[in-house]
Amino acid sequence: MKDQQTLVLTSYWRGIMTQHTDLQQEIVDSAVKLASATSWESLRLVEIAADLNISLADMYGCFAEKEQISDAWFDRADLNMLNSIQSSIFPTLNNQQKFHHLLMAWLEPLALNQRVTRQMIVNKLEPGHLHIQVPALLRISRTVQWLREASAQHSTLPWRAVDETVLTGICLLTFCSWLTDNSPQFNRTRRILDKQLMMAKTLRFLK
Repeated sequence: MKDQQTLVLTSYWRGIMTQHTDLQQEIVDSAVKLASATSWESLRLVEIAADLNISLADMYGCFAEKEQISDAWFDRADLNMLNSIQSSIFPTLNNQQKFHHLLMAWLEPLALNQRVTRQMIVNKLEPGHLHIQVPALLRISRTVQWLREASAQHSTLPWRAVDETVLTGICLLTFCSWLTDNSPQFNRTRRILDKQLMMAKTLRFLK
């Protein structure tokens, strides 16, 4: 009987967590949709709640502030990058090609709304937003760490610090290029990324 009760409770809480996650994703989708009609800066949480027909308390249960919604938007990029290693071609790629594959996979979900993504970044860079900028720097570091894991870049100190610095620079330059890239299939960004990766390989930063 006790095991059956435990199973029922476990099933119940799994259902609650699934609903919570689903609502989080709906909130992110709604926020980006509404911001695309106006701007990320002008978007208000009450507008998202009204769009989804939920209360502000429901919103708070998922996101305590609007900035957390933009973080969840970038979480999608991280997850897509990690899921991309399941591609059948990934094991056949050399390291340079793997980095290209992973970084473009990271950008793919953000490309669903490049304009709003750009506005999110501008908001983070606004003077006086140190409480936003510090976590943003930590997010970049986290993404680079997962990039290293996904590409099996397992150098150790002191070279690890150098590798991380180089990869961080490549990620930032690629992302900055992508933010204003209107070329077909983001070919300009792809060329810039390839050029950086080739230079890193020449300097033996990519194994």
